[in-house]
Amino acid sequence: MMNNFSANYRKIMETLRAIESKKNFLHQKRKPKLSDRELIGIDLTAEYMGIDSEYELFRMLPASLSGRIEHSVYNRRRRRLFSHRERIRKTMSEKITSYSDYYIVDSMLSGGLPVKSQFSLPYLQGRHPHLP
Repeated sequence: MMNNFSANYRKIMETLRAIESKKNFLHQKRKPKLSDRELIGIDLTAEYMGIDSEYELFRMLPASLSGRIEHSVYNRRRRRLFSHRERIRKTMSEKITSYSDYYIVDSMLSGGLPVKSQFSLPYLQGRHPHLP
């Protein structure tokens, strides 16, 4: 599962670097070992993979990432980066979904209500027998 996280993280970071050149958004006295952009990348990867427990996330993080930030510091910075994360997530989503009129929406049942993921993937037109 860790390799799966690493592969997903690398892909998300590749996209993040393409849409956001700034590495840090928060003013901090000391330069952090893990940039704000990398922290947002971890958070988006966890969301993409459906990891909703920070305990589970830190168990899955590769040592190259987990050794650069403490759990409590991650949580505090993550909350402070919320508006930046949402702006980036929205930009990523628009970039991903702008290529097609068809989308696959990942959803799951939670307490009787469908919950849609925040990542929509472009549907490959012409590959599905029921679509034109």
